[in-house]
Amino acid sequence: MSNKKVSILKAFQTIIWPKRKIVFVGLVLIFISKAANFVTPLALKYFFDDIIPNKDVELLKVVVVVVIIALLVQAITSFLLTKILSVQAQFLISELRAQVQRKVLSLPIRFFDNTKSGALVSRIMSDVEGVRNLIGTGLVQLVGGTITTIVSLVIMILISPTMTLFTLVPLAIFAVVALKAFKVIRPVFRDRGNLNAEVKGRLTETLGGIRVIKGFNAEEQEHKVFEDGVEKLFQNVKRSLTATAFISSSSIFLLGLATAGIMGLGGYEIMFGNLSIGEYIEFTLLLGIMIAPIMQMSNIGSQLTEALAGLDRTEELMNETAEMDEEDRITTLNDIHGDVIFNNVSFAYEENKEVLHNISFEAKHGSVTALVGSSGSGKSTIAGLAATFLNPSSGVITIDGVDISKVNLNSYRKHLGVVLQDEFLFEGSIRKNIMFPRPNASEEELKNAVKAAYVDEFTDRFEDGLETLIGERGVKLSGGQRQRIAIARAVLANPKILILDEATSSLDTESEALIQKSLAELTKGRTTFVIAHRLSTIRKANQILVIENGLIAERGTHDELIAKEGRYYNLFTYQARI
Repeated sequence: MSNKKVSILKAFQTIIWPKRKIVFVGLVLIFISKAANFVTPLALKYFFDDIIPNKDVELLKVVVVVVIIALLVQAITSFLLTKILSVQAQFLISELRAQVQRKVLSLPIRFFDNTKSGALVSRIMSDVEGVRNLIGTGLVQLVGGTITTIVSLVIMILISPTMTLFTLVPLAIFAVVALKAFKVIRPVFRDRGNLNAEVKGRLTETLGGIRVIKGFNAEEQEHKVFEDGVEKLFQNVKRSLTATAFISSSSIFLLGLATAGIMGLGGYEIMFGNLSIGEYIEFTLLLGIMIAPIMQMSNIGSQLTEALAGLDRTEELMNETAEMDEEDRITTLNDIHGDVIFNNVSFAYEENKEVLHNISFEAKHGSVTALVGSSGSGKSTIAGLAATFLNPSSGVITIDGVDISKVNLNSYRKHLGVVLQDEFLFEGSIRKNIMFPRPNASEEELKNAVKAAYVDEFTDRFEDGLETLIGERGVKLSGGQRQRIAIARAVLANPKILILDEATSSLDTESEALIQKSLAELTKGRTTFVIAHRLSTIRKANQILVIENGLIAERGTHDELIAKEGRYYNLFTYQARI
């Protein structure tokens, strides 16, 4: 992945500029709020220099009313700022999350093979959260603080250039310290996002594999792994807290120096009549108004740094190449007949480590092609290539004579159905799981799918029937029941090309007999690829390919291969003896 950082300018262009109308309203409110902020120090100058010495009661009433109105304006603008900008920031977060999730779903299978699902959850949910500081509180404080500082500075220069100059020296030193510190903090925040993702990823795996953990009495071991991750996260947070604490304490010390200097210089000026008490109090309050946002800068800087670090990680994901973005995929298949041909196809997961070598075969429309062989021989890789989950390293796969690498994936996959060995079911009802590929299917189509896969054979015994909730990943069902739901799902999808990856592996003998009947119905008129370890399930296949070490060792029908007395004969007779 790229390590390119997201600049403030890019963040402005992509995040703030599209929301410029809302941001403009926010800036107007900030301007009004900050203008009202200056009323009190100006009023106090008149209070000490004019109202009290002259005992001017009328002016006193006017000043009190003006101060109350200013405070009311500040309260209203503060409320509106939070409502408008904070709500908008949260809306932006939800928009970004949806964009990142859409992007993640568009990425190829190999990306998910190399990335923890828990880490991706963290990327989608946590990394974008800091964005609220770009359009919400961080931006408000930054812009508002800048306006306040400039206006305060101008008025302070008008009151006393000498005292103003004295305050600027420690402020300049603080600015240099803060900028240096933020350069150090940004990579720390960036690492925190990655560590967060890692810890959440492991936690998700732990909760998903709780039966295995308890089965092997490995709770303590898992706790140790999680504890180590949390410790790394703590060390990272400690580093960022140390840096921000250093900025805060530097600001307190340097600005404290400025205040002490003002006290000395101001007292001297008042004694010699160069400064009135009202002007001194006004100057001191203005200094407080100017210092407050500078003191906040460490907090604002941390917020903006965290936001940019999160955007860095989000940008990495958004720059990944989606499956659909492959330039050559321009052919759209409106309908398919289902003739699949592999022509000298080779494939490698890693460079120079081929797992398939020059595989060639033809799977005609309506035929069943069975792939058999030992584990790791390349059977699932062939199925993955037929499903377009993988792309060949060399050679060509065609569908109805069209190179599959040039075909728009959506137009191909809408004709594809898969039943996997470890079939994934979603939390919810049996009905929702079967209707997953076609949520708008009719009740009659659903009933046909349920009957074809013999799902009714067990749902009729359930009190809630098809509405029965199956728990996360279908944990409340047996392996055979889950498998039949998966087959019903494939029946309802009505695909032209069907991939069965060890679809009967989870079944007992009785269930297998039922499933064999449903599979016979399911494969009618469809181009089917079957990966099978139980060779008894593929006797009726049109062709059987025996895959060994990424090569087709034998091919033919069941009877032809038995007659050959080669590798298939050995596998079949060995299984028959067991």
